[in-house]
Amino acid sequence: MMKKIPLIALFTLLPASYYYAQTTVYAYVRGQDGKPLEKATVILDQIDEVETDKIGYFQFVDLKSGHYRIIISKPNLESKILEFDILNKEKRKDLGVVLLPSALQSDAGVVVVDDSANDTEDGGSSMQPTIGLLSSGKDIFQNVSAFDLGAYWFRARGVDNRFEDVSFNGVLMSKNDDGKIDFSNWGGLNDVTRYPYEYVDNITPSEYTFGNLGGVAYYNTKASGYRKQTSIAYSFSNRSYFHRVMATYSTGLSKKGWAFTFSANRRWGDRAIIDGVYQDSYGYFGSIEKKFSDKHSLNFTGFGSPTYRASNSPNTQEVYDIMGKNYNSYWGWQDGEKRNARIRNVFEPMFMLTDYLKLGKNSNWINTLSYQIGSDARSRLDWFHAEDPNPTYYRKLPSYGLATEDEFRENAQIDWQSLYNANRNNLIDMSGNPRGAIYSIVEDVNKDKTFNFASHFDTRIAENWKLNINVNYQNFQSDNFRRIKDLLGANFAYNLNAFNNDVRYNVDDDNVEARVGDRTQYSYQLNKSSYSLHVSSEIDFKRWNIVASLFSSYSESQRDGAYRSGIAIFKDHSKGKSAVYDALDAGIKGKITYKINGKNFIVYNGAFFSLAPTFNEIFINPRTADFTTPGVKNQIINSNDISYILRGQILKLRLSGYYTTIQNATEISRYYADVDSPGSTSSLSTLVNEAMSGVNKSYLGIELGIDVKILPTLNALGVVSVGEYKYTHNPEVSTFDDINGFRSSNDTWGKANIKDYKVAGTPQKAFSFGLKYNSPKYWWIGASANYLMDQYLDFSALNKTPYMYTNPSTNDPYPNVTPELIQQITAQKKFDNQFMLNANAGKSFLLGKYRMGLSISVNNILNNRNYVTGGFEQGRNVNFADALADSQRANPYFAPKLWYDRGTTFFTNLYLRF
Repeated sequence: MMKKIPLIALFTLLPASYYYAQTTVYAYVRGQDGKPLEKATVILDQIDEVETDKIGYFQFVDLKSGHYRIIISKPNLESKILEFDILNKEKRKDLGVVLLPSALQSDAGVVVVDDSANDTEDGGSSMQPTIGLLSSGKDIFQNVSAFDLGAYWFRARGVDNRFEDVSFNGVLMSKNDDGKIDFSNWGGLNDVTRYPYEYVDNITPSEYTFGNLGGVAYYNTKASGYRKQTSIAYSFSNRSYFHRVMATYSTGLSKKGWAFTFSANRRWGDRAIIDGVYQDSYGYFGSIEKKFSDKHSLNFTGFGSPTYRASNSPNTQEVYDIMGKNYNSYWGWQDGEKRNARIRNVFEPMFMLTDYLKLGKNSNWINTLSYQIGSDARSRLDWFHAEDPNPTYYRKLPSYGLATEDEFRENAQIDWQSLYNANRNNLIDMSGNPRGAIYSIVEDVNKDKTFNFASHFDTRIAENWKLNINVNYQNFQSDNFRRIKDLLGANFAYNLNAFNNDVRYNVDDDNVEARVGDRTQYSYQLNKSSYSLHVSSEIDFKRWNIVASLFSSYSESQRDGAYRSGIAIFKDHSKGKSAVYDALDAGIKGKITYKINGKNFIVYNGAFFSLAPTFNEIFINPRTADFTTPGVKNQIINSNDISYILRGQILKLRLSGYYTTIQNATEISRYYADVDSPGSTSSLSTLVNEAMSGVNKSYLGIELGIDVKILPTLNALGVVSVGEYKYTHNPEVSTFDDINGFRSSNDTWGKANIKDYKVAGTPQKAFSFGLKYNSPKYWWIGASANYLMDQYLDFSALNKTPYMYTNPSTNDPYPNVTPELIQQITAQKKFDNQFMLNANAGKSFLLGKYRMGLSISVNNILNNRNYVTGGFEQGRNVNFADALADSQRANPYFAPKLWYDRGTTFFTNLYLRF
């Protein structure tokens, strides 16, 4: 017998309503598999809200004649909007069966669910929370941050890619060299990676991994989890490519227990906004599932994205003033075609085997084995006893006085023919012996092999109590080397160090001639093994929800050099295995939710954990030697936030405050430093590896996201982010170079005076206001106004140390040094605030069994080219006299190098699904 339908009590109707006809409206809600959906939320305009019962049934009673709109939603599923009319004397209105497909294949933007996932039959979460926040999509702050502000390099809470986690079936995708995620590994595969199975933002605990500061996106690539359909799409854009074609085919689960999902794409174009930038990339995805029973299935997944992409250069303001904001110094004409010297060619396919097992009624066990192999190659020009071929080398700029602006314009691109001519004129010496290349193109290559095992177990201990256990193992091997890509007409290239008296890069090899495909200059392997355990638990009470998360991990890292360096100080530290660098991490996270009522919540999140250093932080100069960075330690991270959340029918709001500290961080930079004062006879000026160790930073701010339903079809969206991200003390500075070895704060530099300098790379304050209209006839249009503030330039550390203004022979400041002059040449640059306008529109059509959609988005409609998206301070001048003289020039020789926004960009997409 049907149980009583749960209904929210209706407000008492006015007595006059008694005289009008009253109508009952009802329907049944089911999933894409046709099974009833219990506890789906159904909202009737601003009047009433109910939940579906165990057979998916809901009803509204005593409705008068008129036009109505209902919204049906459930976490992890695509929401549906239905509009209907009630006529006079109509007693009952049957809306039929309403299907809610999986949100994994929705057409809208990224859908992110709350940290408690929905109940599923054959794997995944086995507990539906009783008071979890309804989250049929991203909250407004996350949505605007990603799509409107994110287009301008805004990072929520100042957190960069290093502190985010992306997981495929439990396997984390962060790179071991720098800890960042390389999204190009699955580039263009939007159809199958559009919606994570679980998404948690910031420090919110996850069921599948401990996470970091920037949230977790967990993808489940089970073939039967994708909607049964065929999808074909074409996109046209002027952003990083011109054209994209994409096709996806999903069979759904057959009667024999098989399911298949395949997707492929290509992105290409050679006329992007920035000169000389082109791309040709592919992507493929395959998922094959065999379901043996209702409790057991096995799934194979393979995906990859071969990518060939040209880069664009940062430039000084002097160069932009002459050449314009689209200028790129990395390319030149060759035989009538543009050729870029900086090409990234990456292909790192992933193969996964995942076993899904349901244990009893309340437990799931998911195990994944994965193997990733491939290479990442990045090319650049190299030269041997020759002039730097970079057209923007400071001696070639008009400010240096050797060329006029017109002459610079004539020579502003790479002269490929002159490089070939130089090599051809140098093929043999006076005695007829072959000589090596003056110019060549080399590639810095990483060839990685990564094996992973990931195990996830979850069980419902009680109706309101969930336990998750995750175990991970990873074995990583990375072969790192430089190879010859193109000799530009020469016989061979010398494997000799032209910057250090032509010593051999590998003294154990008498052959110093390298040809195309040969290794040159450096060759070493990085090895790492890591183990981790993560346990989390969630418990529900009537008004409280509590989540606790614990983790521990252990890793061992080692360098194994293949070359014995000819430089004396490296000779015994370059070839063979280094000592093992081991690291032990641990951490705790917690989340407490208090339900004031059905629409108002208070949520607290807290995290305290350590983070082991990456390879780039452990080894200060791994290309040459196995020396570890002085002072390198595990980072200690402490983060807390508290939020008030309102989920009303007219108003949705989230107001959050957060405070994060990072201690013991290590930051590495590499550049040529001119540290000798004029007239000095020392030899400190050289290419240095600079390390700041023991770096402490703080991130403090508030976030506000508001979504107001002005009309049933019109929403106003507002976002405010006000933060202060800064360095909180003066860290130690060390350098390592071929001539002097290690030099530290104690013997040379002193500490970097950077306390209260700002963290660069993102606007620290951002504001957005937008309107979005959703028509009942399946079209929409929206626009947003965005204001970005407090963007700062990244700095170098050496010229912030006392050495910059101190005479090393007397340890006293140079003559005429004043605090005002020191401030003038060391102050961190702050960029101007900027206003950006975005818009988007779209329309979907239903043509029988075919569904077609067209959308377009335009960023920076006003074509604002003054917004600096990134940049860095050149660390060249580390002596007071040169730094002061350079700062007083109208166009400093070593001014900051910047990237500017590309101006108006658009993205259009047309799809057909059936």
